[in-house]
Amino acid sequence: MDARADHGVRRLLRVGRTVSDLPRALAFYRDALGFEAAGEIADAEPALARLLGPARVRSARLKLGIQEIELLAFDPRGLAYPNGSTAADLWFQHIAVVTPDIDAAHRRAQGHGSGAITSGGPQRLPPEAGSVTAFKFRDPDGHPVELIEFPRGTGASHWHRQHVSALTIGYDHSAINVADVERSVAFYTRVLGMCEASRQLNRSAEQDRLDGMHDVEVDVVALHPREVVTPHLELLAYHHPRGRAALEAPRPEDIASDRLVFEVANLDALIEALEHAGSADARPASVIASDEFPDGSRAALVRDPDGHLLMLCQEKP
Repeated sequence: MDARADHGVRRLLRVGRTVSDLPRALAFYRDALGFEAAGEIADAEPALARLLGPARVRSARLKLGIQEIELLAFDPRGLAYPNGSTAADLWFQHIAVVTPDIDAAHRRAQGHGSGAITSGGPQRLPPEAGSVTAFKFRDPDGHPVELIEFPRGTGASHWHRQHVSALTIGYDHSAINVADVERSVAFYTRVLGMCEASRQLNRSAEQDRLDGMHDVEVDVVALHPREVVTPHLELLAYHHPRGRAALEAPRPEDIASDRLVFEVANLDALIEALEHAGSADARPASVIASDEFPDGSRAALVRDPDGHLLMLCQEKP
């Protein structure tokens, strides 16, 4: 086992999303997706605001089952989500919201103004792609969201132990697009200490409709944290069509800058690993900033090799 497993990623705490209008975003995630507010809208913790930059930051946390997201609004605002974005562009990052009834969940999302990515309604993928039924759409700011229904015997057992009437019960993973799948797998496993759980190549008419594109061919790699494996991370590497890269990596205040917030065992050791990793592992990943919170916990803001933002958090010793 890689030594970094001893100090690497333990679990995905939450996904952070930058939004332009915090009350509007809260209403959408509540009404269209079933999230519940986990507190009031408030100024972000000063240490978090320092990590994210000089702008004023307002935040709100929401929960869906035991999973959490954090919505952040910056003043002044950053760049809007890029026009004409596709599911293959490298800034693409979605959360996959689990539902036991995707047709009803799809109708509810449509009723609250979601913008479809998928054509033709929810798509049942072939067995080699997991046999899940899925639908991708966008929130009011352009962020991608996926609804996903797991047939019995697929997905984490967690989703099949739910005995609730809710249309949505949590999120299974966050997926990010990457340019070089081997480079990204090396970064997340060798440097951050995650585990590669599965890998497949998706190409089918259903995948085309799911992504709203033609002749799709995409590698899908699932990476699990060492301790709590749901939610996890998926890497999406599109061989065709090739997506666009941002001219500059999104800043925290830009709408396209989602953040994966990971709990780690030893932040100092991970920062050292990031700073000394060879080009095959980490570069051009970088540590942007680190800070300590009033409760004694610490965090660092990091970019992965494709510019996606990560926040690495260590609890108070």
